Amino acid sequence: MIQKKCTNNKSPKAIKDKKFNDKILGPVPSLEDYVSPDWWRRIFNSLYLKTDADVVEDSKLTCQEVDKFLGLLQLKPEDIILDLCCGQGRHAIELTKRGFKVEGFDRSHYLIQKARSSAKKENINIRFKEGDARKLIYPADTFNVVMMLGNSFGYFETVKDDCRILKEIYRLLMPWGRLLLDVADGEFLKENFQARSWEWIDKKLFVCRERSLSADRQRLISREVITDVAKGVIADQFYAERLYSKDDLLRLIEESGFSNIVVDGEIITDSSRNQDLGMMERRIIITCQVRKDWTPVKSKTKKADKKKVVVLFGDPTKPDLLKPSAVFDDDDFYTIDQLKSALRILDDYDISYLSNHNTLIQDLKRASEKTNLVFNLCDEGYFNNPRKELHVPALLEILDMPYTGSSSQCLAFCYDKSLVRGIAKEMGIPVPKAFFIEPDETTFNLPFSFPVLVKPNFGDSSFGITQKSVAENLEQIVDAISEIRENFGYDKPILIEEFLTGKDLSVGIIGNPYTSYTVFPITEEDYSELPIDLPRVCGYEAKWLPDSPYSKIKSIPANLPEETEKILVECCMKLFERLECRDYSRFDWRLDKEGTPKLLEVNPNPGWCWDGHLAKMAKYADISYGNMLQMILQAAEQRVEAQQR
Repeated sequence: MIQKKCTNNKSPKAIKDKKFNDKILGPVPSLEDYVSPDWWRRIFNSLYLKTDADVVEDSKLTCQEVDKFLGLLQLKPEDIILDLCCGQGRHAIELTKRGFKVEGFDRSHYLIQKARSSAKKENINIRFKEGDARKLIYPADTFNVVMMLGNSFGYFETVKDDCRILKEIYRLLMPWGRLLLDVADGEFLKENFQARSWEWIDKKLFVCRERSLSADRQRLISREVITDVAKGVIADQFYAERLYSKDDLLRLIEESGFSNIVVDGEIITDSSRNQDLGMMERRIIITCQVRKDWTPVKSKTKKADKKKVVVLFGDPTKPDLLKPSAVFDDDDFYTIDQLKSALRILDDYDISYLSNHNTLIQDLKRASEKTNLVFNLCDEGYFNNPRKELHVPALLEILDMPYTGSSSQCLAFCYDKSLVRGIAKEMGIPVPKAFFIEPDETTFNLPFSFPVLVKPNFGDSSFGITQKSVAENLEQIVDAISEIRENFGYDKPILIEEFLTGKDLSVGIIGNPYTSYTVFPITEEDYSELPIDLPRVCGYEAKWLPDSPYSKIKSIPANLPEETEKILVECCMKLFERLECRDYSRFDWRLDKEGTPKLLEVNPNPGWCWDGHLAKMAKYADISYGNMLQMILQAAEQRVEAQQR
């Protein structure tokens, strides 16, 4: 194991520009220099539940806390409660068991999945949603009570961000609604925090902790080094939490518009291990109330008041070289009609369509001032040139027109398969073994064994991937390369990767990490009706040639181990955020022979047609095609509104 020591000649700025928490460090002169501004995105995982299990997984302690909260709030059976920053859902589940209607909300995908799993095991129906507490997805006046428990307040770098949370809570509380805040006693911790401690978590894991105050003495900086007795150090992580005094909290809450603010006592946490409790050692409870008028309810909109949406398509009058006949055919026009039929029933939108690329720029300019949103379905690219798919969102950005789907930058990233592979590997996400062939290369060494998959490095719609792309020997590799160069041109690079033989999987997502999102049921390709002598690959023939035996491939719900499914979804969300995907995306994976998932491709703005992969996934989630399209529109609207706020 290589340890790197931080030297004093590095400024905090230089340190903060590096990757955080991805290496095991030795002694560091300043803990604060190693805290990422968004540490809270990564730290709440399975290790968090283990290191803090004596507090956050203690059912007796949870019951005691809920008893105390109910005594303070005097809830009525009809009250609707939001458990904000609910973590793994321990309070939400206990409240639901007692007959209350509760919804949970948290930023951590891992903890939300844990909450859903726990609720399912106990046959409890609770909605758990993911998102950023600073940009809550709920309409105004939704809840009677908001609870923010377990010291979940004060994670951000600035007080301004904490104010945003309080103002969002104020917005979504009904008139006379109440907030209960359970937060660390900052005054106590400033004087009593443990600078160093260590404890056994179980018979295999122990954790060492360091703590110090930030330079301005307003935050407690913590470091945890977690060690497995068999594997060595498995995590070295830094985090920081703001230390609010009671007076500071009261002032902040009052400035956010709340009334009847009361400090209702404190919680002195017990530990079943009798060990270091950190920020959970002593907490204070504050309750307050919202005095406001009901938010005016908008009456059902007339056509003139509906949101104006312009739908962009490829140009059906122009050649499209990715299609088998190189032009729009009856199937394409039927697909467009199905989309228009599905959109016609959405009452909140006044929809128009643009597909003439000769006048597209002028048409958009004319429509820009009276358009609320552009539904960008032009995945053929500007003038049906796939290399110009990114030009359409770039044009919309220039015209300052909000639109659905990913940005031009994201489309540029994901069009380059080798680039996506490199980003995934940097993030620790597994990918197949592969190597890159430059346009002028005619010789190469194969660094791994057969079979292999030969495919264009650039492109989408599986263009260039056929049964001949799977090679069992060098002669077949050469043939596959020649065919790609003949179809794509000799100036394009090629990617050769190991051909994986496990399940062929797709993960579909609609939404955004900072508002809310839905992960559809994972699907796999069913090759059971494919002749045994054909390679198991879902390529161009399966998608575009109805007379091919590959057209018999079907997408079915995947039957996967729970742990594999969790890994897939977690990696997809990391890639969604890292690659700046927006509103909807699809991620293609394949298992190797040991069952390990490896990333094949990322598809921002995936196929939107009524019989495409995304629509099939939606159907398995009991979501109609029209509702799927509406979800994409709503995801874009929520994202745009959050950005404007």
